[in-house]
Amino acid sequence: MRKSRKFLALATVSMMALGMTACGGSSSDSTTAAATSAAGAETAGGAEAGKTEAGGESAAPAGDATVFKLGTTVNEQDSFQVAAEKFAELVAERTNGAYAIEIYPNGTLGGERDMLESMQMGTLDMGIITSGPFINFSEAMGVLDMPYLFANNEQAYAVLDGEIGRELLDTLEDSGLKGLAYAERGFRNLTNSAKPIEKAEDLAGLKIRIMENDVYTASFEALGVNATPMAWADALTALQQGTVQGQENPINVIYSYKLWESQKYATLDRHSYSTAIITMSADLFNSLDTDTQQIFLDAAQEAAEHERAWVAEQEADQLQAMKDNGMEVIEEPDMESFKAAVQPVYDKYTQYADYVARIQEVTSGME
Repeated sequence: MRKSRKFLALATVSMMALGMTACGGSSSDSTTAAATSAAGAETAGGAEAGKTEAGGESAAPAGDATVFKLGTTVNEQDSFQVAAEKFAELVAERTNGAYAIEIYPNGTLGGERDMLESMQMGTLDMGIITSGPFINFSEAMGVLDMPYLFANNEQAYAVLDGEIGRELLDTLEDSGLKGLAYAERGFRNLTNSAKPIEKAEDLAGLKIRIMENDVYTASFEALGVNATPMAWADALTALQQGTVQGQENPINVIYSYKLWESQKYATLDRHSYSTAIITMSADLFNSLDTDTQQIFLDAAQEAAEHERAWVAEQEADQLQAMKDNGMEVIEEPDMESFKAAVQPVYDKYTQYADYVARIQEVTSGME
């Protein structure tokens, strides 16, 4: 079992200050944000990077504690930090201080795929990682990227917190990763600078930046979009210069990056629910005794649920800020037109058919 080690930086933020940030805090400018979290910009959210809201010095864990490092690619005002701090608090409390979790934000320990690979090798203990990179470690995880899979948060939680969600997390173990629980980034929505999008046909020909993910590419091509996979750091410049007309991200990212500066229109089509998985090195997890393993699993789940509630509390104010800053928001687009347009994606990715059918059994009647 690993003993306490010197650490680079322990990010601690008072929960009260965090709770005040998302409503009134300003985001960092595009250049700073891109430099801070280029690899993890899909997860970007919050205000100025690299500072704690409280502004005080970090406190080191007790000298006799076993210390685990947890990395994220976001800053200290992000919802991932909320989840990480709650997780650390619960682990310390329930192990009577035997374990301490050091939080390394701002991509200090690398991009999301870098961190997953470090966990595989045992050189990093833990991380909070968005769902996109996991398809590289377990093909089954790609089902979570399928378009319009969930209609609302309740459906997503019912699946992710149940048998299917745990089964998917367990597929990561063959790659040396232990998925503990699903926190969230949220539902992804469209923005663009050209025109309001009320139905799928309105998207035809628009050049939209998307995540570098095969399922996303297939989905947007089915919608008639000129789909342009691009790293987020490059996308920010492309949006500002108009070389791409739009992008897709959750409300908290649209708000945090002030995308109203380049994007006039937003459509809440909720085409994909983006998770954030609290992940651990499988070898490290397996080195713990059974009782401690359960403490980590339970603490991760409670931290995830705490973070989800925090995100929900911020979203209404963030959406209003988008409107107040001049964005025209289509809140009730023609969802049936979008779902019909992406049916070829389901026909193409038949390897997910069984999971999709099981997911639909769980979510049936929850719309």
